[in-house]
Amino acid sequence: MKQPNKTTWLNLPSLGLSIRMLFTGYLLTIGFGLLMAGAQILLTHGMADGKLGLSIDDIVYSYYGNRGNSKLEAKLNGSMKDKAPDEIRAKMIQWARNGASKETWETDIKKDVTLYCSGCHGNMPGLPAIANFDVMHEIAQTDQGVSVDSLTRVSHIHLFGIAFIFFIMGFIFSFSVGIPKWLKEVAIILPFAFLILDIVSWWVTKWYAGFAWFTMIGGIGYSLASTFMWFTSMYQMWVLPYNGKDYCVNTWED
Repeated sequence: MKQPNKTTWLNLPSLGLSIRMLFTGYLLTIGFGLLMAGAQILLTHGMADGKLGLSIDDIVYSYYGNRGNSKLEAKLNGSMKDKAPDEIRAKMIQWARNGASKETWETDIKKDVTLYCSGCHGNMPGLPAIANFDVMHEIAQTDQGVSVDSLTRVSHIHLFGIAFIFFIMGFIFSFSVGIPKWLKEVAIILPFAFLILDIVSWWVTKWYAGFAWFTMIGGIGYSLASTFMWFTSMYQMWVLPYNGKDYCVNTWED
């Protein structure tokens, strides 16, 4: 004798209020976190070419480097442009172009770095301690883009952290109803595929600037897929339960 289906409540509109609150709290938190991540990208990578807004040039300068300039010059004309007066920035840039000598550093440049830069650099995690001549001298060299050490560190953090976010979001979305099976499967796997494309493209762009397009495609791809899952899940949890219909479909069954 066939056993009755005991899991007809396994869909977003039929979930109890406590589970919906749990899922909603998570989705709201990571949604806000993703918005902040986007803002952080605009204020760091998005200023690599000195203009607000993420472009292909920003990606090239961030990973391949602006090989006609030093990292110092790129930063002073980009995201750090408002941190020091124009004449101070021009003096630091000229120092880098002239070879970044230690003598000029000791007699002139160091005091400006201490005054305008050391408040953050060396005191905030992730920012290089540029009051140290050796650190500053390296930054004053030709911009080769992100270092392999930094790329390795950021890559594994993104792969572990963002994949975990997409896993839980996809798990919640898998309870949705009224969506074609193929579309649900594609929506769940796409963020992972685009995330891998995004990370791999960083490494390839490090050596071949033309691959910067794949970074843009990867970021846009997983953003759109995760946004679709986010809004669908929220709609089905907080709108469908109050439309008078009974949803008794086990969403994990064909």
